[in-house]
Amino acid sequence: MFEILKSFESKYGGLKKKGLRIEGLSMIDPKRKKHVIMISKPFLFDNRQLPKSYEGLEIKSKIEGGLPEEFKLEKETVKKEYLWAPSKFEKYVDRCSNDIRKQFGNPNMTREEMLDALAFGSFEDHKKKSVQLMKEGKIPPFKLN
Repeated sequence: MFEILKSFESKYGGLKKKGLRIEGLSMIDPKRKKHVIMISKPFLFDNRQLPKSYEGLEIKSKIEGGLPEEFKLEKETVKKEYLWAPSKFEKYVDRCSNDIRKQFGNPNMTREEMLDALAFGSFEDHKKKSVQLMKEGKIPPFKLN
């Protein structure tokens, strides 16, 4: 398993310049002995550059550092509001598209590309999954733009 981690580090280690931190292996389910590769990254990170899994191990990530104002929640609304609601990504991209293009070094980046980069690799997939989780009652209701 450590060989997989070393291979992951050699393949994706170049992303450390962009804020990626590879934290190592972590066991998330001791009963089934399920391990994952833990990473952390800044909010403004192109998630399309990372796989969802690597050689059979799922990639679990957390955001390090601050979040844009669209994603900040008050303590009393934490359970009433979905942090990763699709509309929040859209509002952020619409407000900060020039900064996002500059950060990613791509002056021709489209709105859709920015949404995909920020919303875990595919904005449309994130939107569909969020709507499904909302219908199942697993996340608080949110409005779609």
